[in-house]
Amino acid sequence: MEVILLERISRLGQMGDTVKVKDGFARNFLLPKGKALRANEANKKKFEGQRAQLEARNLERKAEAQQVADKLDGKSFIIVRSAGETGQLYGSVSTRDIADLLTAEGFTVARNQIELNHPIKTIGLTNVAIALHPEVEVTVTLNIARTSEEAERQAKGEMLTTAEAIYGDDINENARPDSFFDPNAEFEGEEEA
Repeated sequence: MEVILLERISRLGQMGDTVKVKDGFARNFLLPKGKALRANEANKKKFEGQRAQLEARNLERKAEAQQVADKLDGKSFIIVRSAGETGQLYGSVSTRDIADLLTAEGFTVARNQIELNHPIKTIGLTNVAIALHPEVEVTVTLNIARTSEEAERQAKGEMLTTAEAIYGDDINENARPDSFFDPNAEFEGEEEA
């Protein structure tokens, strides 16, 4: 199906472009959301009549998004979650969690604006892209840790995915693998051979 785009859509085209898309994408997303019109003569005339209004509205939205982007760009946010000793989270951090965090911090960001290909399942520092407008994208850093103290340590560059990092240097010396096995000992089966 051919449609006329009413706004810029990434990987598809600019406002005013006539593009060919799959029927389902047009019927289920572009047309109901008001992002496109079917490409026929009546709609082309309608679009040309509204083009100035659409461009003005697009510039206004872009300016608002740029203001939010200036405040948000490069910021770091701490997310405290339960995790195992290897740094694997008990659960995950999804777009909903990130949107709720940003909203709590005073930014208006919807879940669909957060570009996260898969949920975050480990502790550490993660950069996440947020598309505030099709032409305005910003990157924030998420500091996912077990506690706020660990988040501060991670921010300084420490890796917290080993037992030594979690418990510090006071880990029991007898619990190390070296104390259980003698690397110089011969195996019982080798003596007979």
